[in-house]
Amino acid sequence: MDHHYATVNGIRLHYVSSGSGPLILFVHGFPEFWYAWRHQLNAFSGDHRAVALDMRGYNLSDKPADVKAYRPKHLVEDLRQLIDHLGGRPCVMVAHDWGGAVAWNFAVQHPDYLSRLVIINAPHPVLFTRAFKSSAEQIAASQYMLLLRDPKAERVLSADNYRRLESMLYSFAEDGDRWLSDEDLQRYREAWAQPGALTGGLNYYRASPLHPPAADQTTAAPGIELAAADFTVTVPTLVIWGERDRALRPVLLQGLDEVVRDLTVKRIPEGSHWVVHEYPDRVNSLIREFIAPR
Repeated sequence: MDHHYATVNGIRLHYVSSGSGPLILFVHGFPEFWYAWRHQLNAFSGDHRAVALDMRGYNLSDKPADVKAYRPKHLVEDLRQLIDHLGGRPCVMVAHDWGGAVAWNFAVQHPDYLSRLVIINAPHPVLFTRAFKSSAEQIAASQYMLLLRDPKAERVLSADNYRRLESMLYSFAEDGDRWLSDEDLQRYREAWAQPGALTGGLNYYRASPLHPPAADQTTAAPGIELAAADFTVTVPTLVIWGERDRALRPVLLQGLDEVVRDLTVKRIPEGSHWVVHEYPDRVNSLIREFIAPR
């Protein structure tokens, strides 16, 4: 795996690349970094140029200080310019968690940049907005977001060598010991400890209008209305969902066919939010089957 930097959209992004061929771009979420895709980089580098980046705010990429710098329009533009930099248009984009949130928006705005889209446990913005207004189950599951938006989050999450942040990796999984080795945890701690990295990751939550209601609110995201017609994805899309995700409940799959024209859904009943790590071979097989020429 080769490490590189690209100056795009006014910032410098770090990314890892392996192999040659058509571009397949892997986009991580919180609180991860490029290393989240190590199994996929190995699996797809034999016949693709497999690339995993550190999103802005994370690990070795630049970390703008302004919370507004983490709004979706900037995150989408980072990916667009990175694909241009890599010369890989159109590419396959595979994304999880916050990376998936950005990828949904990217596919809506730039369908010509993608040949296939793969989303792993990341809600479409229209369905997430609906769930925050109508699903008590999802509202309850998303309460952790309120801490991540709070000014005290950095202090709480970094205490005792990032113990609380580490516990998130375990608490959202069925069996964290199954995929979290001591080496993995050390790699994560090193990434979290990069100057400004913890704040950068948290700013994704702070910049987003989509969150559960706070104690002084009766509803979440007041005034936010997203029309399905404005967020329709035309790119062939595979959604892989670990159904034991404690943060993002399966209710978020309901209505996906309204906003994705060419949709394939593969559920992994025993998988959690970290299904990419728990069942990498199964995830890789589903991706490979989906992106094979039709």
